[in-house]
Amino acid sequence: MKSCEQFIFCNNLFEKGDKVGVGCSGGSDSIALLHFLAQNQKKFGIEVSVIHIDHKIRENSGDDCGFVKEFAESLGLNFYQFSVDVPKLAKENGQSLETEARDARYKVFDALVSRGVVNKVALAHHKNDQAETILMHIFRGSGLAGAKGMDAVSGCYVRPMLDTSKEEIIGYLKKNRLKNVEDHTNADNSYSRNYLRNVIMKDIVARWPGAINSIVNFGKSASQDDEYINSQIYQDALIFDGKLAKIPTSYFVYSQSILARIIFKAMNLLGVNKDIERRHIALISKLALNGDNGNKLSLPFGIVAVKEYDYIAIHRKQTKTEDFHRAFKSGEFEVEGWGRLLVKKVKREDIKDFQNDCLYIDGSLLPKNAVWRFRQEGDEFCKFGGGRKKLKSFLIDKKIPARLRDFIPVLASDSEILVVAGIEISDKVKIGENSKTIYQIQKIEE
Repeated sequence: MKSCEQFIFCNNLFEKGDKVGVGCSGGSDSIALLHFLAQNQKKFGIEVSVIHIDHKIRENSGDDCGFVKEFAESLGLNFYQFSVDVPKLAKENGQSLETEARDARYKVFDALVSRGVVNKVALAHHKNDQAETILMHIFRGSGLAGAKGMDAVSGCYVRPMLDTSKEEIIGYLKKNRLKNVEDHTNADNSYSRNYLRNVIMKDIVARWPGAINSIVNFGKSASQDDEYINSQIYQDALIFDGKLAKIPTSYFVYSQSILARIIFKAMNLLGVNKDIERRHIALISKLALNGDNGNKLSLPFGIVAVKEYDYIAIHRKQTKTEDFHRAFKSGEFEVEGWGRLLVKKVKREDIKDFQNDCLYIDGSLLPKNAVWRFRQEGDEFCKFGGGRKKLKSFLIDKKIPARLRDFIPVLASDSEILVVAGIEISDKVKIGENSKTIYQIQKIEE
């Protein structure tokens, strides 16, 4: 397959010494790729092994495993087989068989890479697959990022046959007298991909014979344009701390082409790489420009976008899974959804200054029933320096986002709040000239 060889060298898919696992189902495409890479290991400087995953979707799927194993042995290659009950997982997770099967494959591949069994995984997607993927993305409402199709290299994944046509693959199989197995589910048009391949693409190519090449070339142009637009995004357009992505609302007056990419990047950082469509971008923009503070929007995969003053905060849904109550005493402990809190006794001479991340209280002024907990309805707070407020109003005045308020540990005596961890202490427990029992309260940053 000349086109495959040229594509590998032009895109630098392999480096000398790469351990390449080939995902092989036993179908025509993966058999052709496996045979081609196995025959050219020295030329590419790689070591090839075979990965087969039985999805348990068909009763005779075990036969495919035996076929691939025998083929791997005939080529003298290491063979790794795995079995995943995709129908069961799809039912449990409420996903389609297509989606669950794909997720299962990539989990296996990722595990093999993390264990060092392989450092790259070669997938048998070809030019026809690329054209189908581009159309699928367009039908689902993607922009240029989706219209560019699959990348030749995605992290540890490589796709050597992206510029190889199905016809060339069939010709390679015939020339080398290679057998393959047929998956009868490929004819089941209830699957979206099969319907596109067997019905829509068949009709398109019948009317426009050069459509496959034209669609793929369009994807290449989309990729070039997308790369340029991404280069125009300012670094400060997105703030990310590992769990939360924040976009200044001032950026929502920019071009939609720029804005969409900022939002897509935020989603990617949160681990979402699919099912975010143009309509979601429009809804987030509307929230930023017209929403009130605290308004929120639910997105796919448990993601939430919230208007927080001058930002749109994008994060995964948070839920409290335990009723948090802890007696006041020295020590360090974890507070779910917030972080670690350190409480320790200090001497007055050890307090050099009142750092932003440290609070100091007079322990002798604490009621005996003071406990750490999360906020409750009716909580009140006597501000440092005087003046009482409902705790909710105090947190709003401090511009604490609504998503954080329920997770902030507070030291309370009944409904009297004495400490709001990481923020402020009550005037009732402030240090005086005669204070002898002093506690430092500090949020420990990771």
